[in-house]
Amino acid sequence: MRYPPGPAGFSLRHFLALRRHPLAAMRTLWREYGDLAHVRFGPQHVYLVCEPDLIQQILVTHSRQFIKGRVLQKAKRVLGEGLLTSEGDFHLRQRRLVQPAFHRERLASYAGQMVECALRHRSRWRDGESRDVADDMMRLTLAIVGRTLFSADVEDEAGEIGIALTRIVSAFDRFMLPWYELLEKLPTRRARETREARATLDRIIFGLIDERRRSGQDHGDLLSMLLLATDPEGDGGGMTDQQVRDEALTLFLAGHETTANALTWTWYLLSQHPNAYAKMLAEVTTELGGRAPGFEDLPRLKYTEAVFAESMRLYPPAWTVARMNPAEYPLRDYRVPARSLLVMPVAILHRHPKYWPEPDRFWPERWAEKDESRPKFAYFPFGGGPRLCVGERFAWMEGVLLLATLVQKWRYELEPGHAVEELPQITLRPKNGLRMRLRLAN
Repeated sequence: MRYPPGPAGFSLRHFLALRRHPLAAMRTLWREYGDLAHVRFGPQHVYLVCEPDLIQQILVTHSRQFIKGRVLQKAKRVLGEGLLTSEGDFHLRQRRLVQPAFHRERLASYAGQMVECALRHRSRWRDGESRDVADDMMRLTLAIVGRTLFSADVEDEAGEIGIALTRIVSAFDRFMLPWYELLEKLPTRRARETREARATLDRIIFGLIDERRRSGQDHGDLLSMLLLATDPEGDGGGMTDQQVRDEALTLFLAGHETTANALTWTWYLLSQHPNAYAKMLAEVTTELGGRAPGFEDLPRLKYTEAVFAESMRLYPPAWTVARMNPAEYPLRDYRVPARSLLVMPVAILHRHPKYWPEPDRFWPERWAEKDESRPKFAYFPFGGGPRLCVGERFAWMEGVLLLATLVQKWRYELEPGHAVEELPQITLRPKNGLRMRLRLAN
């Protein structure tokens, strides 16, 4: 069988590199072997796919011929059968039940709560203090998810939830190991912490479900919709408490983790590009005149949106997408063996010089006009096809509103000597947090 360019046989060098820093290893494979590369780790065939048209085939045109990659299959042990991990007809059913929570009229009602949370958080900060912006953004987006989707004030438990979610995220890199199931059962510190984190989140989420069931009240939020939803296109049934838990936990994780990371990287980039910061502040000042932003202001905050888009281009929170083919699949002139792993590194496509002039430059102005020549999957921070992130519009709105709210009062300066380094886990985090000093906005 013919394979795309790549190292011959089992490549221990590339395997160890992928374990140490998967994104850097993928970049090395891409530079050495091109946009379509192949590497083999024992019986596992891995294809690195960096061609937008092939990505469109995998995620859209032939999406039914693929399932989630190994990591998300293993993540079922923690997340259950939520939107992130489920497959086939069950995934479609769950998506139909969740989708109404993200319709336009719902989003409009969430906007005020997002801004309210941001105003409350920004009022607690002090001029000149040094803060970990990564932690701040995690706490802020967690509060927003709690308020908007579950009508719950989780700030008192934010620290506990945040630690638990971080441990869950940290466990994802171990899901790739073929012996993970064995490691999980061993009395190691990391295995114990993962179990404790899962138990903590179960306690909190099942508590929310139980309280809502006992009250019988419809709060008009996601949790009420999940508890009351029926599927008229399917069996007409609703969700069990376990299914509600799985979706709630998935949205807890995805709904705050990705946006928090996107905002963290945005503040870092703005600290390094004062002209972009000044331009965004000028737009917010002109369009809002000192008042808090609202849903109706979103169409006028074009540069703020461009800043957020450019940040997600350079540092996409969901930095890679992977699929597995249960059956043999044709890819260009090759036959991909069944149960191969096809990896589509979003972070590489977003900096591909074929599609992006000056690819490493932070330049929000590139979004002023749509480039019709650029392929659709040269930029896909929220995935694509039937598994496009259900909360994409929620995340866009949240990012723009929070940037506009916080920039009215604060700017950030990177602490001298603070090392900024990518940490590619299930999301792209800054490895050492992001230590910055707060200054009052000019």
